[in-house]
Amino acid sequence: MAAKAAVKIHEVLKYPDPVLARPGAPVTVFDDALRRLVEEMFESMYVAQGIGLAAPQIGVSQRITVIDVSFRKNPKDKLVLINPEVVERTGKQVEEEGCLSLPDIREKVVRAAWVKVKAQNEHGAWFEVEGEELLARALLHEIDHLDGVLFIDRISRLKRELVLRRIRKMQKAGEW
Repeated sequence: MAAKAAVKIHEVLKYPDPVLARPGAPVTVFDDALRRLVEEMFESMYVAQGIGLAAPQIGVSQRITVIDVSFRKNPKDKLVLINPEVVERTGKQVEEEGCLSLPDIREKVVRAAWVKVKAQNEHGAWFEVEGEELLARALLHEIDHLDGVLFIDRISRLKRELVLRRIRKMQKAGEW
């Protein structure tokens, strides 16, 4: 029996990489290469200590995201969303968010408290998922990535300027 090939771990791109600001292309081919990419995305997300990862964050400009709000604790919490669309949202929550592409940056962001999302799985089958609180936040955050939007685009201009100033300072110091 052949040993299973090691899963490739992708580096997470940091802001201001231009791919992060571009909407991802719809996925039209559901093959073994896509399923391998999804597996690599989960492993890359876990290595980076995240609960969600969008394909643009690893330099793949396609509408693919993976989410696991349990961070490996509950296998049925693992979600693969391909070509996702928010079909319904209600309520409001304001919580602190972070992002693997913006390490060490955390800000309060207003999001819907509940969402319903329609998406395809890695085999191309359509399904719907509903989420509230943390899952709603993760779904909206990751779908934003697929639209070229980062959470700092959803905070006040003043706070965004402070964050960008902090990033520039870290870049100058070689820490970014």
